[in-house]
Amino acid sequence: MADGLAAGLAMVLAGGFFQGSFLAPSKWIRGWAWENYWLLFAVSAYLICPWALALLTIPGLGQVYAATSAGALTTAFLFGMAWGIGAITFGLGVDALGLSLGFAVILGVSTVAGALIPLAVLPSPAFGAAKAALTAAALLLMLAGVGVCSAAGRWKEAGGARPYRRGLLICVASGCLSACGNLGFAFGGEVIDQARRLGVAEHLATSALWTLLTLPLFLANSGFAGWRLWRNGTARHYGEPRAGRHALLALAMGGMWMAGMGLYGAGARTMGPLGPSLGWALLMSSMVLVANLFGFLTGEWTGAPAGSRRRLFAGLGGLVLAIALMGFANAV
Repeated sequence: MADGLAAGLAMVLAGGFFQGSFLAPSKWIRGWAWENYWLLFAVSAYLICPWALALLTIPGLGQVYAATSAGALTTAFLFGMAWGIGAITFGLGVDALGLSLGFAVILGVSTVAGALIPLAVLPSPAFGAAKAALTAAALLLMLAGVGVCSAAGRWKEAGGARPYRRGLLICVASGCLSACGNLGFAFGGEVIDQARRLGVAEHLATSALWTLLTLPLFLANSGFAGWRLWRNGTARHYGEPRAGRHALLALAMGGMWMAGMGLYGAGARTMGPLGPSLGWALLMSSMVLVANLFGFLTGEWTGAPAGSRRRLFAGLGGLVLAIALMGFANAV
């Protein structure tokens, strides 16, 4: 395996670690509603961190945007807005179908759409029959692993009927919209190329694109969280004694999220033409792997039936094999 490919895979998997664990600090936020910490998370993850990273790593950031066509800037913004709506509908879909089924449908659709659309629209000469077969097998194994992990978690869901068809449509829509973050990255090459023309290194040039993708993501999520603060009257929690500690935890969540996306962007570009497609699949599967392991280590599976635990480890094992197969597919 070439050094560049190995480095790219390592960065994508490290990105999956941060993306799979960025919600961990929320476990220590007590007494706040979701919208209290999510608004601060959105400010950190989608506004402060992307712009700080871009300004620190790209001299003449304004020149990059000035040299980029209006069409490319608009495309990135629209993909980011769709991504933001996908983040909002994620919660609605999970509420309708339940945690396990909702998570399986959304992540499964997002994995496939985010991986296959760049391959179809931006085909690479290096993607031959052997790579195609191995990639298809890895994607199927990833979907199976996500499904088994989700089935393992059904013991935690409350009983009762759920609006299945409506929830299923919302989850499918959320999966497609959530994949727009990767599609914006895959089709935002003009912004990255402009940064590289100014002498910015390949692995840093992606910072110029994340600001464009995450700005509409911030607008969508902060607007929704702000509306919930007003509707539920939960803004009062910001004046409570432990508000400062909770705010720091929420801001840390944002930093971890951006670290994950930044590492993914750098790693996918390092992997070459197949990075945005295969790298996305690796990111999604490693996110599920890390999130479930964190949940297990923090006691979320305490009291789970033995069969559920077996399904969890089987699903995680499938994801590990899928990640290895995807890496092998890039190496052949």
